[in-house]
Amino acid sequence: MNYKRALLAAAGSMALLVAACETTAPAYADHSASDAEAARIAELEHQLSEARSQNSTLTNEVTTLRGSVQTSSSSSSYDHIAADAGYPPDARAGQCFSRILIPEVTETTTEQVIDHPESSEIRIIPATYEFYEDQILVKEETVRYVVVPATYETVTEQVLVQAEIREVHVIPAVYEDITEEILVRPAYTTWKPGAGLIGGGAGPGYYTGADGRIYGPDGVALTTLIQPTGEILCKVEIPPKYKTVTRKRLVSAETTEVNIIPAKYEVITKQVVAIPPQVEEVVIPAEYKTVQVRREATAAYEETIIIPATYKTIEKVSVVSGGNLEWREVICDTNSTPELIAQVQSALAAAGYNPGRSDGVFGMSTLRAMEAYQRANGFIVGQLTMETMNALGVEHQAH
Repeated sequence: MNYKRALLAAAGSMALLVAACETTAPAYADHSASDAEAARIAELEHQLSEARSQNSTLTNEVTTLRGSVQTSSSSSSYDHIAADAGYPPDARAGQCFSRILIPEVTETTTEQVIDHPESSEIRIIPATYEFYEDQILVKEETVRYVVVPATYETVTEQVLVQAEIREVHVIPAVYEDITEEILVRPAYTTWKPGAGLIGGGAGPGYYTGADGRIYGPDGVALTTLIQPTGEILCKVEIPPKYKTVTRKRLVSAETTEVNIIPAKYEVITKQVVAIPPQVEEVVIPAEYKTVQVRREATAAYEETIIIPATYKTIEKVSVVSGGNLEWREVICDTNSTPELIAQVQSALAAAGYNPGRSDGVFGMSTLRAMEAYQRANGFIVGQLTMETMNALGVEHQAH
């Protein structure tokens, strides 16, 4: 039963607050906003509508329970129930709160996206032509020959009748006979076998030992070149060998004598060609005609053209903050007085916003002036919040 009493009290206060402080839809909607912003605002308005519906349902429940619940209850129980219901905590008597849609704070960024990707195409570049002047042969060049006869002149000259004669007489060579010895073989040394001492006239007492060496009568071995075979070799000098020959020696060489018989000349007169006959060429030049001729300047070819990607800049709007419902302290008919409203009207007028007459009545003129002031300063629009009061310099004490 105590719970019902607390709920009835809290719901009653909530119903009075909603009835007294609820305003129309927020007036900050900008018709120039983008489609995304408009959709977001519509969603927030839907949430606000649901919150109003919940408040209306709660008010109906309070009305139903009001007849069966006693009004006496402790304030601590009401605060606990109000906190569980999501009401503003630690609210003091005389304060009014409104569940206000906090405007979204958006940030607009730009981003470049591909509009058309890069592509390529093959183009045929046609040939180009140019005109130039050319001379064509109409009549070929011809040649006509003209004979120029020779011219003569009379000259006197010596003519050779008999050429010079050279008579050559040969004087034979003179020789003599001489006899002389010529070397046939030069002297040289060689080895020849010897007869040995034993039995060769060396004398008695010489003998050959068991070792093959020759010993004298005194028993001493002789130093003689003896081959291991027992042969004796002696080195001897062979004298040179000469031969007597007879030969002819040149005393005086063959010579020649030349007798010159001079040449014989005669003086004669004759005609000689001064200028020989000539054939002169007379060239008849060719005839030409100038015509216009077209020729290919550059040949046709294929060219691959790279078509670069194109980009477009799009704006992306992202929500930085706001867009939710919050309880904010406001001034409503419960905690306001005509004197307070008059102070607000005077402050708006001093700030340059015309609220109409300062009569202490919060009418449409005052509402429009307040909303214009709130939009200009970036405040929440539509409610006379404490933020707006503080900015206007108007003090309010809850009572």
